[in-house]
Amino acid sequence: MHTSTREDAVTSLHRTPFRRRRLGVTFVVAGLLAAVGMTGPAAAVPGPGDEAPTVQEQLSDSRRAQTEAAIESGEIPGIDEIVHSDNLTPVADVPRAEGLAGTNSDLAFQGRYAFAGNYDGFVVYDIRRPSDPRIVARVLCPGGQGDISVSDDLLFLSVDSSRSDDSCSSTGLPATEEEAWEGVRVFDISDPRSPEYVAAVETPCGSHTHTLVPERRNVYVYVSSYSPSPTFPDCQPPHDGISIVKVPRDHPERARLSSFEVVFPDGGFPGDENSSATSGCHDITAYPDLDLAAGACMGDGVLFDISEADSPRVIDTVRDEEHFAFWHSATFSQDGRKIVFTDELGGGGGAMCNEEIGPELGANGIYHVRGRGDDLRLDFQSYFKIPRHQADTENCVAHNGSLVPVRGRDIMVQSWYQGGVSLWDFTDSGNPREIGYFERGPITEDVLSFGGSWSAYYYNGYVYSNDQKGLDVLRIDDRRTDGADRVRLDELNVQTQPDYFSRR
Repeated sequence: MHTSTREDAVTSLHRTPFRRRRLGVTFVVAGLLAAVGMTGPAAAVPGPGDEAPTVQEQLSDSRRAQTEAAIESGEIPGIDEIVHSDNLTPVADVPRAEGLAGTNSDLAFQGRYAFAGNYDGFVVYDIRRPSDPRIVARVLCPGGQGDISVSDDLLFLSVDSSRSDDSCSSTGLPATEEEAWEGVRVFDISDPRSPEYVAAVETPCGSHTHTLVPERRNVYVYVSSYSPSPTFPDCQPPHDGISIVKVPRDHPERARLSSFEVVFPDGGFPGDENSSATSGCHDITAYPDLDLAAGACMGDGVLFDISEADSPRVIDTVRDEEHFAFWHSATFSQDGRKIVFTDELGGGGGAMCNEEIGPELGANGIYHVRGRGDDLRLDFQSYFKIPRHQADTENCVAHNGSLVPVRGRDIMVQSWYQGGVSLWDFTDSGNPREIGYFERGPITEDVLSFGGSWSAYYYNGYVYSNDQKGLDVLRIDDRRTDGADRVRLDELNVQTQPDYFSRR
């Protein structure tokens, strides 16, 4: 069965006035540590049965006054005002699709189409003309968080919200119920304008995120999930690993749970006052051409050997008990000798980009991959965080990004929720720096509200950002990224990282 709707009318573009903003501008706004808590990173959205993230934290009079003063002085943009550096220019923004009220989440790409996940399903955009993207399909199929990826004629959608069954018409059901369902849905996208729901596989603790490791005949899906409980029949402790789903390309209806691979036989990091305990993984990025994968696993960072796609093997594990609260995601450098791990301090709902939090919390950690073969190890180098302080009303923390394919340099675009989209260079691992940005001003002046960019990825010449207001398309004009626009891919799932230059 499937649920899909088509939107034939062209969606008009909404353009917001913008002004220039100087790189590195700073101002003082007090933090909200007491409100969001540095000890609550496991709230990274959502746990089993949770709904989409919502934040409505009323500011004190003094903090509200500070935010208003910062906007008035121009130190931060006004409400919903767009600002950007000269080298990162908005060329289009499409208001969020009607009928999908949930949180916008991840992105995947194939040919002329962008597939945008949502807690209520997904949207298909025709991006043949990046300056004029058009919605061509909206699929209503609720089950947060809608992590999404594509491979040939197949689309995969994560379900991490307990449902009454696996259908698109299912309703929410407590995870304590035996019949509750969570896992991975599979769609046929041979016609991207009319996706068809063809299969579903239940996985322990659902699927918060997933990562594809494709082969010629099968697609292996590494399923990351966490936060087990003795009260959850389908999500029992210790849940110390990842599920692997095998999907035959010619018969996706035969998709099945292939195995559960134990990653932490010793139980993983037990947690402390600063960092989350490990009870599974949050996200994994595979680099199939190098037979490697990097796992962001709550309290641990992991390097895997994936030469046997159906049986990943741990090579090295690292921890950062002082600065990392919640290991969230990972990105390899083009040569695979560096990995950028992100820390989602506060679970994505906190104001973590103000002066009080500082430059090393809720940031990226850059690691070198040293050694060879089974002797590979992760070696910490430095932290990177956007230098643009945000208001106390703005949720902001390191989130999803991708490489910009440039020979000889390591450059990323990355989402920071209401911190916007950052373009940054980590070629010098010990001295990473922001070289461009795009952001909107706060949603409100008096309430900490959830919003902003969930994922910002570079694809075939442009940056696409799945913002809570809709799809933003940005163009990079910078000599440091010259040549990137000549790199073309037929398909991109950022968590299945390609060797950009071997495919040209």
